[in-house]
Amino acid sequence: MPHDTAPPTAGTTAPAGPIRILLADDHALVRRGVRLILDQEPDLDVVAEAGDGAEAIELARAHDIDLAVLDIAMPRLTGLQAARELTALRPGLRILMLTMHDNEQYFFQALKAGAGGYVLKSVADRDLVAACRAAMRDEPFLYPGAVTALIRNYLDRARHGEEAPDQILTPREEEVLKLVAEGHSSKEIADLLFISVKTVQRHRANLLQKLGLRDRLELTRYAIRAGLIEP
Repeated sequence: MPHDTAPPTAGTTAPAGPIRILLADDHALVRRGVRLILDQEPDLDVVAEAGDGAEAIELARAHDIDLAVLDIAMPRLTGLQAARELTALRPGLRILMLTMHDNEQYFFQALKAGAGGYVLKSVADRDLVAACRAAMRDEPFLYPGAVTALIRNYLDRARHGEEAPDQILTPREEEVLKLVAEGHSSKEIADLLFISVKTVQRHRANLLQKLGLRDRLELTRYAIRAGLIEP
């Protein structure tokens, strides 16, 4: 796949100055490496760094940013959950997912969450700069394996004459599930998601009923299988 190496040209939706980037990854070493790649480019400027998805949302409220580069697997809120929140919070914000997982499930969830690109960490030094510029032109950026997955998914659905089933859980229920599985109290979850403790408890009861589970331990096991937290 050919990649652009030139900065965005006049007439695109790119900002007049450098592209202001929010970078979120829970590994400081990874953030440092990614920042080195981006800061070498005159048209790219990392203005904020977050260590998890919840912090990314807080920083997006506080900073004027054009693009969010989010790791998929992070504490508190995953990159996918943060992407959904950011899309609702800042509809014009472009989002790229940065991941070590060459995984079709994550890839399709990233597209549904509003991401315009999916970049593997293993080739970030080659692909990330081009992906950032493509995102600002509202062009999708997909690594070759993702293109194959898209085509295969489309052909499978066309062959069976069906659409992919909707997710079992709502985005808010998924957020509550992740935080419960990580051991947060109802009050901590309420504070983090800006909802009441009573609402958290209602979501928790709905989760148990909807998934046919009995307690926090079973919720945690489900969250691991669903890729919301790492075992």
